[in-house]
Amino acid sequence: MTNRTRSRRRSRKSHQATNLQSGASPYIKRNLPHFDPLDPEQVERINQQVDWMLENIGIAFRDDPKALAIWQKTGTKIDGDRIFADAKWVRELCSQAPTEFEQLARNPDRSVVIGGNNQVFAPIYGAPFVRDLENGRRYATFDDFEKLVKLVAMHPNLHHSGLVVAEPTDIPVSKRHLDMVHAHMTLTDKPHLGAITEKSRAQDSVDLAEILHGTDTMDNNVVIMANVNTNSPLLVDRVVSEAIQVYSSRGQAMVVTPFILTGAMGPVSTAAAVAQAMAESMICCAFTQLVKPGAPFVMGNFLSSMSLKSGAPTFGMPEPVTSNYAIGQMARELGLPLRCGGSLTASKIEDAQAAYESADSMHSTVLAGSNYTLHAAGWLEGGLATGFEKLVMDADRLGSYQKIMQGLDVSDDQFARDAYEEVEPGGHFLGSAHTMRHYQTAFYDATLSDSENVESWEEKGSQDMRRRAFDKWNRMLDVYETPPMDISVREALDDYVARRKSELPDAWY
Repeated sequence: MTNRTRSRRRSRKSHQATNLQSGASPYIKRNLPHFDPLDPEQVERINQQVDWMLENIGIAFRDDPKALAIWQKTGTKIDGDRIFADAKWVRELCSQAPTEFEQLARNPDRSVVIGGNNQVFAPIYGAPFVRDLENGRRYATFDDFEKLVKLVAMHPNLHHSGLVVAEPTDIPVSKRHLDMVHAHMTLTDKPHLGAITEKSRAQDSVDLAEILHGTDTMDNNVVIMANVNTNSPLLVDRVVSEAIQVYSSRGQAMVVTPFILTGAMGPVSTAAAVAQAMAESMICCAFTQLVKPGAPFVMGNFLSSMSLKSGAPTFGMPEPVTSNYAIGQMARELGLPLRCGGSLTASKIEDAQAAYESADSMHSTVLAGSNYTLHAAGWLEGGLATGFEKLVMDADRLGSYQKIMQGLDVSDDQFARDAYEEVEPGGHFLGSAHTMRHYQTAFYDATLSDSENVESWEEKGSQDMRRRAFDKWNRMLDVYETPPMDISVREALDDYVARRKSELPDAWY
């Protein structure tokens, strides 16, 4: 093969990759008003419940003596490991966290702003299994993980790459965080999360971020975030409190999310679960401010209903939809950025159940004003499986929210007066100058939807969306190109990972 042939192939591959990635901004700047369903009396009732829980029920900080020592220095009432905090003081501490902040990506064009009127979409997090149309359901491997990271890197409607897009179960638990963080730093140039499952793993993530971005940049900016769940009900375990101490002490952002299945980790009533989620998040936000005043914090919300017959979680149901709306309004009143769940479903495959449940869940998440939406794409089986087809199907639909959140444009050009002057009564607008100016951007193009006539569909093999999605993600991987990186930075990342893996024993738990 000649050098000229190689050059042409690289150029063609780059052009194909560009076409697959084009069409969206690095995050959504929302113009559409938020949906605030609560009246002032309802807001006050929820606030009263939150304050009552903070002051009278208390929230435990367990198995972390250092965290308890930090609380003790403030004179807060402590009984055993349970914190009883003055609610007004907790709210004052929460007010120190920024309303919005920027997370820098290693490619500045992909940095995101979280909070305010901005919305950021990230993929599924934490599934031990993967599923695709040809290979079915299986434990995820690091090869699966890398493929998913590459797909997220390429898709224009996913603004943030998250971290555990699937658990690479073929790597020891003690070491896999290093490979995952390294992959996000090298295979994509979008912002990402760090590890949280153990204090040293959180520290490794922060150390790698410092290598990637440099100490000066890290000292003055958010370059990595961490997402962690409280152990609901009313328990902040050492995974949460130690992660806060590692990330917040360096001024990096914490996302703390109570994971409440109402009826199990919270009461069956939605109002009580919303208040509980707020109390758990707020005490963690207050703790971040004790660790470092001004440290960025995102209030997380993951409320789901469950089948009281079987105990199985349910998604896209009216109760969690309502909780999204309520918690969004309450987070804005507090002045904290919000994280909600995304395209959630209990379905095992990409079927009608998955479509209905994911659509209802995602639509309420967006209207509620979720500033950072984890699980926006790829979620199957209640979060146990990452679907390759589901990832690109969900991401395809996410692009529609880019248009919806812009709101209605009522500028002079949008009223198309020149078109009305050009087109005769009974004519058509297809060839008008106004149409020609806007035909490429007027409507969102859902690339995986087939809107052609049935004859055309049959001629192409009568494919359903799952098959079209399978073909799409395979084409994407065929043209994927690794984002460029300074060789000295890459070598430093490689060296750090190799050194730490040599120091750690293999552990599978």
